Amino acid sequence: MAEEYDLVVLGGGTGGYVAAIRASKLGLKVAIVEKREMGGTCLHRGCIPSKALLRSAEVFRQTKEAEAFGVTAQEPVLDFAKVQERKQSIVDTLHKGVQGLMKKGKIDVFEGFGRILGPSIFSPTAGTISVELNNGEENEMIVPKNVLIATGSSPKSLPGLEVDGEYVMTSDEALQMQELPKSILIVGGGVIGIEWASMLSDFGVEVTVLEYLPGILPTEDDEVAKEMQKQMNKKGVNIVTDAKVLADTLQKDGQVSIDAEVNGETVTYQAERMLVSVGRSANVTNIGLENTEIEVENGVIKTNQYYQTKESHIYAIGDVIGGMQLAHVASHEGITAVEHIADKKPHPLNYDQVPTCIYSSPEVASVGLTEKQAKEQGFEIKVGKFPFKAIGKALVYGETDGFVKIVADKNSDDLLGVHMVGPHVTDMISEAGLAKVLDATPWEIAESIHPHPTLAEAIGEAAMAVDGNQIHG
Repeated sequence: MAEEYDLVVLGGGTGGYVAAIRASKLGLKVAIVEKREMGGTCLHRGCIPSKALLRSAEVFRQTKEAEAFGVTAQEPVLDFAKVQERKQSIVDTLHKGVQGLMKKGKIDVFEGFGRILGPSIFSPTAGTISVELNNGEENEMIVPKNVLIATGSSPKSLPGLEVDGEYVMTSDEALQMQELPKSILIVGGGVIGIEWASMLSDFGVEVTVLEYLPGILPTEDDEVAKEMQKQMNKKGVNIVTDAKVLADTLQKDGQVSIDAEVNGETVTYQAERMLVSVGRSANVTNIGLENTEIEVENGVIKTNQYYQTKESHIYAIGDVIGGMQLAHVASHEGITAVEHIADKKPHPLNYDQVPTCIYSSPEVASVGLTEKQAKEQGFEIKVGKFPFKAIGKALVYGETDGFVKIVADKNSDDLLGVHMVGPHVTDMISEAGLAKVLDATPWEIAESIHPHPTLAEAIGEAAMAVDGNQIHG
């Protein structure tokens, strides 16, 4: 007899396992089907391993700069094998933690590839899950009252830039490099491309970024993106914008060579390796959607605000539905979906209140509307901006580049967006996120006393600067 569950989650990534834990706490009988490791892309091939490498790159760079702090040391030597060992140790520790959470929540984990079946002897509606078990045993059937699709996404490439894992890589393969190349071409100047450009440059790799659009980081505020490009250039990263990569010119012979059209001219670029970072594709194929009424549009699953698909008992969250492809977004979508299943009447997620982070050096963090978006939506705006070079703690750290920028509605004084580029801003953005949730005004942010000396004083000064009342600038 097939096992029955209140909820079966397809995919054990951040969105999936968080949803499963919430469902368990709500008293539902829950199972997860995961074909690889619990924790998914974020833990094993994304957020965590890349940030571990970025931290090692930061320490290496800072050690080389130690003399400026009065610390004389021998020229540091990078042991990349130990860098990778440290990264893997962090991943393994967190992986065990997730596995422990599954046991604690009495959540059954099926290790294998799950597919949704149509109506059958097990269920009059689509949703029975057939699990092709990793151990090679006969497929197992599990019957859920509800299904949550959280199958995530995979790195995209470009036609003609076939990934071979040696010369041409996506971030998946790059995370497994055993030794660093002397030079690399990065195709794509979005979030992932810039994080890798920053990291590899700090490790001493010669980096060239080829970006198709007129500027890098197209989702960020224009001033932030320009500041980032300036800081990457200071690192020695060669950023080429308006670059149309000609995939059919790719050559691999001990190194990578490719042409790109730049300002009407064809330019050849060469490096030891190439990293393709042009976005991610939702994992919607071969999971049985054709056996359901679920609609897929532009490669992602369509849902309502509670993440129900056209099949009301089947939900979908995370990268597989498009939108903001972020781990913390997937987690909150999963919680909302599960609470809707449990009839807890959750509030729909407000994506304008979701902070985003880029873990390059310098870091970038933002929440809400950019200045351009606010104007396009018809707001009459006022802007406050404050540089880190006027903040004592930034001088103490020796990291004074960047700024905090606040965009507000000139008529209502409502906070519209906060954008930061500079030291440790990914750890500071939650204050702005809370301000957005509470519908705060810049005056209210400024009234919140920011301790001295801290980097967060830049937020208070930027809030005062909205009305020209900043103290130190």
